[in-house]
Amino acid sequence: MPEESATEVTAAGIARLAGVGRAAVSNWRRRHADFPRPVGGTETSPSFALVEVEQWLRDQGKLAEVPLRERVWQQLSGHPAGTVAGLVHTGCVLLLLRERPGAWTGLAGLPDARLAEALPDALEDVLTARFGAPRAVRTPAPAETAPAVPLLRAAVELAVELGGARQAFEFLLGRHLDANPRQYTLTPPPLAELMAELAAAAAPDGRPLATVVDPASGTGGLLRAVPHPAALYAQDTDPDLAALTALRLALHGDADIRCATADTLRADAFPDLAADAVLCHPPFNERAWGHDELAYDPRWEYGFPARTESELAWVQHALARLRDGGTAVLLMPPAVASRRSGRRIRADLLRRGALRAVVALPAGAAPPYGIPLHLWVLVRPGAGQRPPAETLFVDTAGLVPDAGRDKLPWTTLRNTVLDAWAARGGEESVARAVPVIELLDDEVDLAPARYLTAPAAGGTAPELALVRDRLDETLRRTQGLAPNPVPARSGPRPLTTVGELARTGALQLRGGGAGTAPEGGDVVTVLTEYDVLSGGAPSGTLPGGGPAEEPVLVAEGDVVVPVLGGGSVARVVDAATAGAALGRNLQLLRPDPAALDPWFLAGFLRGTANNRQASSFASTATRLDVRRLQLPRLPLADQRRHGAHFKSLAEFEEALRLAVRLGEQLVQGLYDGLADGSVEPG
Repeated sequence: MPEESATEVTAAGIARLAGVGRAAVSNWRRRHADFPRPVGGTETSPSFALVEVEQWLRDQGKLAEVPLRERVWQQLSGHPAGTVAGLVHTGCVLLLLRERPGAWTGLAGLPDARLAEALPDALEDVLTARFGAPRAVRTPAPAETAPAVPLLRAAVELAVELGGARQAFEFLLGRHLDANPRQYTLTPPPLAELMAELAAAAAPDGRPLATVVDPASGTGGLLRAVPHPAALYAQDTDPDLAALTALRLALHGDADIRCATADTLRADAFPDLAADAVLCHPPFNERAWGHDELAYDPRWEYGFPARTESELAWVQHALARLRDGGTAVLLMPPAVASRRSGRRIRADLLRRGALRAVVALPAGAAPPYGIPLHLWVLVRPGAGQRPPAETLFVDTAGLVPDAGRDKLPWTTLRNTVLDAWAARGGEESVARAVPVIELLDDEVDLAPARYLTAPAAGGTAPELALVRDRLDETLRRTQGLAPNPVPARSGPRPLTTVGELARTGALQLRGGGAGTAPEGGDVVTVLTEYDVLSGGAPSGTLPGGGPAEEPVLVAEGDVVVPVLGGGSVARVVDAATAGAALGRNLQLLRPDPAALDPWFLAGFLRGTANNRQASSFASTATRLDVRRLQLPRLPLADQRRHGAHFKSLAEFEEALRLAVRLGEQLVQGLYDGLADGSVEPG
């Protein structure tokens, strides 16, 4: 049996291979006696031999060929030592391919057993040359490379297909991170880029960021955002993360990479470093950060942090690793700006000119996503330099009052923050440079909202009058659109299901959620689950940072249905929405216009009874099996007659939504206007 048979795949992996939901895989197992038998896993979560699954899918006509990306991912996730170990071994081989392509070419022609024996020596040479010693990336032994040889060969093929070793590693790492969202605390790429740009902009002497350190590097996202560095230093307590970071950075560019595994505060790997910049997303709210052991540590120039102030320990560590005039940007929880236990350290940071700016981000900018985090911009004071008289405060939360994780306008946020830094201020509801003397009171509260003018929530009286006029017009429109129910006269109608229509070719089914944006390409908007439920325009954007992965793009006339939550919602895509990528937890139905009217399809999919009979419970969530949804068999002319009524209902619903939004805006605006005196009682 071929060596690839050692790779196992779960039901979720089979669903991804075939482009169907997990419920379809369960149905195949029940209905087809020849479906491959489990070879591992548990009774509730079995695993299957990948090669057997591929053959069965081909025999059934459900799969022409497994895409190379999917094959490599399934081999990686089935690595006998675990996905992370497989990623590290794959990254080592991809680094060999990047640094010494001739060496890999010579090895690739060997039989698998010989390749497993010869590969460690080649990897030892390239890893030592790239990372020095000691290093975070350990050279795998022949016994470790032997079971991974098919994966390693396939990964090199993937690098050729995607255009480089870096692209292949980013794709596989991204898949792993997406599959384990709770295991890692990630800094989103747009935020990482903003932090790197702020660090460069804040440098008083204008020097480029040649040497940059991240003392809590995680997966290396912050250091990866630094443009053209000469040397990058990373440290993390998790040896797997340290190895992945080292490989990721080495594959990304030609900087000198030094990556260490240890607790940074207790065992700093770079005690003599004087870097140009520090970028850091430290762990939040840690009590066991070393308070008892580190009482007399020389890094505490601004005061010994309390046990509850681990973040202020990271701030002072960052300042200690900078050259004079070097800059640091740290992502901080908002409580650090105002906790009483940290006021003396905050005061000393201000007096000595180390803290230059505090930027409040909107909720959803980074995990934990429900909290509006802060960026602290710091500069290490030079000997004899006079501290600045002002500190900059920026609050971007008001720019996106209804923001969520998937729809932050990063370009607007970036421009607002960098423009405020360059001008040392701006519109007083967003940015203001505050004299340090005003900040040094008993609280030393550094929350930006405290020092900025709150914008009027509802607007001026003339603006509120315009809102009222729009509300009156919308209410009159809803009266004209209100439907008049007519009793039905016909009897029962023959029914069909979405699954049957898909089998006959009357419509196509596609799932959403996959896809990445090409580097340097145009921004691709995403139609999210929230957009479908709220009736809004596409508000998300495709993630970047890796090789382009083709998303599912919606077209005019498509019907989009959320599959979680148990609600009865179906949206027909119009010309304005066409071209957006299909988001997670959404199912796309693309009807053949010669057989199905889209509004007829969407209208019957929204029936409450229809949704109830097609829904099931998975854990605590209700999941909709779109294939089980029913609709009557009607001629196309009758479908269009029904569809016209369903379309008019949708217009009525949208008018009601607009009326509610305008009414809420008017009510809140009047409350605010009466409270702040901008509106008189009438």
